[in-house]
Formats: sequence, C-alpha cells, structure tokens
Amino acid sequence: MSDQNNDRNFDDLVDRFELRIHNSSKGKLRQAIIWRDLVSALPALEKSAYEKPLRVLDVGGGLGHFSIKLAQLGHYVVFNDLSIKMTKKAKILAKKTGVVEKIEWQTGAFQGLIDQIKEEFDLILCHALIEWLAQPEQLIPSLTMMLKPGGRLSLCFYHRAGIVYRNLIKGNFNWVKNQKNYLPDPCSLTPYHPHTFPEVQNWLNNSGLSINSVSGIRVFSDYTVQKRGGLYLPEEVFEMELSFSQQEPYKWLGRYLHIMAHSCSN
Repeated sequence: MSDQNNDRNFDDLVDRFELRIHNSSKGKLRQAIIWRDLVSALPALEKSAYEKPLRVLDVGGGLGHFSIKLAQLGHYVVFNDLSIKMTKKAKILAKKTGVVEKIEWQTGAFQGLIDQIKEEFDLILCHALIEWLAQPEQLIPSLTMMLKPGGRLSLCFYHRAGIVYRNLIKGNFNWVKNQKNYLPDPCSLTPYHPHTFPEVQNWLNNSGLSINSVSGIRVFSDYTVQKRGGLYLPEEVFEMELSFSQQEPYKWLGRYLHIMAHSCSN
C-alpha cells in the first residue's frame, strides 16, 4: 500500500525490505549504533535483565531484530507492526531463536495500541516509522502516553538534511529546488516524509520528552562518489561510522538520526 494519505504498509515490499534494509551492511550499521545508544542510556538492558526485566514496546518492529534480542536477554517485549507479512517473518526469526513465545505479538496500526495495552513501558522503540506516516505529528504524543514516568524513547528517523545533501553532491539541483513537490516512486524505500531535526525536536518537547543523545547513522559512507583507501574495507568503514556517529558536526549529516529521549515526569 503506497497511498501517501495512509500509513505505509510494507506487505508489498517485505522481501525487498529484508534484503535492502535488515540484511545489508547499512542495516547492520544502523542496528549497531542504535544498540550502543540503548545500552548507554539503559545499562540494565544487558546487565540485570532476569533480575528486573524491563517492559519494552517495539513499534513498527519490522523483522523483529530488537524485539528478539531483548527477549533473549529476558525482557518483556511487545512487538507491533502494521504489516501482516512483516510480522509473520519476525515470528519465524523469533521461533528460530527460541523466543517466539516470550514476545507478545500485536499486528495493526500503532494508533490502536493505547486501547489494547494498559500497562506503561520502561522503553519504547520506534525506528524508521515516523517518516512513513500520513499524520506523523500524531506518533510521538501517542507513544508518550504509553511511556512510564522517566521511561525512555528510542526514536530513529530518516533525516531530510541527509537526502538534501546527497542530492547536492550528485548535482540534482532541480530536486533540491523543488523538493517540496517531490513524489517518491511508490515502489521505492525512500520515505514519503523525511523530517528535519528541529521538527522532531519540537514534537518531543511538546510531548514532555527531553533529549538525552543524538547519533547520526551513515554520516559519510553514503556520500562517497569514488571508493579509495579505507573505503574498500567494509570493517574500517563500519568502525569510522561508529566513531563519527556522535561527533559534532558530522553526526548532523546522517541519513538517519537516532534520538534517545526520556519522559520528564517523575
């Protein structure tokens, strides 16, 4: 379903999504940066899960990599995705790792979660979802309602500055000049509504959330026109991306931004 008046459902592109996003080097880099930020904000994710498991909600959970990892560590996880096919694939992966019964599976729009789930969460994950919504401004207020006082939100989104910068480098000046009229290919994995950091920051502030950290994801490797030197070595590219993902000013060139925020209520 690619109607921009509706939230994007990836039932039609689930196999391509799996290949291009989750099982690619880009996908692995995104997972590594997000996991580093999660553990930095919540050391209990790794250290004391079975003594005091956290309640985690994974909204737009895709193929379930974070849900599965957290369930393996002993946390209570609720997985949600609009796509029936995506959820089915996530369940297959969870079954292979022995945690399918440890995850609560919710298939459907995130808007219905508030009525279905009564308990609040210590951590809410929401990665690469807000840019695919017809009404993105509704997402963060809805998630905040399900977050415990002092709870954490992990929000990753496609960064408008990244796509503008890439088109500048490629010389696509007409695109840059007319980006407000840009309509992506309905079969593309380029989002309908890439957002700016100030825009997302405003939604967070208005919802009573305070930002703890911001990381850029793919701050240079997407922009290299010609490979040379260390660019031929994937492990070195990975290491440098991790290193510069939180450094000023480079992180602001990320194709995605990952924000860790917390509820200001105590």
